[in-house]
Amino acid sequence: MGYKLAGCDVVAACDIDKEMAEHYKANHHPVNYFLMPIKGLLDEDLSQFINIDILDGSPPCSTFSMAGNREKDWGKEKKFREGQSVQVLSDLFFDFLDVAEVIKPKVIIAENVKGMIAGNAKGYCRMIFARLREMGYKPQLFLLNAADCGVPQKRERVFFCALRNDINKPELQITTNCRWITAGEATADLQELTEEERKASAPTGIDKLYWAQTPPGISYSKTCMRMHGKNSYFNQKRLHKDQPCNTIPGNAGGINHWAEMRKITFREAKRLASFPDDYWAKTDRIGKYMIGM
Repeated sequence: MGYKLAGCDVVAACDIDKEMAEHYKANHHPVNYFLMPIKGLLDEDLSQFINIDILDGSPPCSTFSMAGNREKDWGKEKKFREGQSVQVLSDLFFDFLDVAEVIKPKVIIAENVKGMIAGNAKGYCRMIFARLREMGYKPQLFLLNAADCGVPQKRERVFFCALRNDINKPELQITTNCRWITAGEATADLQELTEEERKASAPTGIDKLYWAQTPPGISYSKTCMRMHGKNSYFNQKRLHKDQPCNTIPGNAGGINHWAEMRKITFREAKRLASFPDDYWAKTDRIGKYMIGM
């Protein structure tokens, strides 16, 4: 969506999740869609994509997330809720680069979690840089916060940007100085909920226990630690009306309204992630999952 809004023609997409494929096709109407693991593209005829301007990929990042198992899961085969084939997630970045080596785009861009530049994961970054240089690219690395880019959400992500050696352009300079947009501003006209939204955003038992005890802008984990001495419910947060939204996780159900004890609605989630208002999802639950991912 971002590339389309920036005036690019998106010529193809690839993903392994059937449900996400259905939603992508309904919202974007791609010319080419490959429902397969990224490695499967190596068995396809990619000649029509040789020398495209940009190849963008976001290899699944849960094994590098600061909220996950990190090193314990590196190199392990895993299968997830999407009904995917078994994959080694820490290898997928290099599968993506194998495809890039065949297509030889002018620019390669890949996004991942901040955990990629923390601790032992820095070794993966060095390997990625080395691989890109071997392929004939000049890599750069940026840590960006979505809130600094005009999105009403505090979401830090790492971006690998690599320019092909034969393209005579200066290094990329990125300055992010947008005014922070608050959760209250972004959703001001969406506060009158439908009956359906009321049911879909109803508080859970955990909310009833911790929401009122948690100051706006804070995770339930601090309240849980204070009340029970346990550091649980890290991804359950009560938003602050006058700040950008906290990072929306894959399970967007953990993001709670600031003034009402309830979850945010799909309409609110779209605003907080800068999705268009008319972005379609089969259900609100799936829609919020897509936004969190």
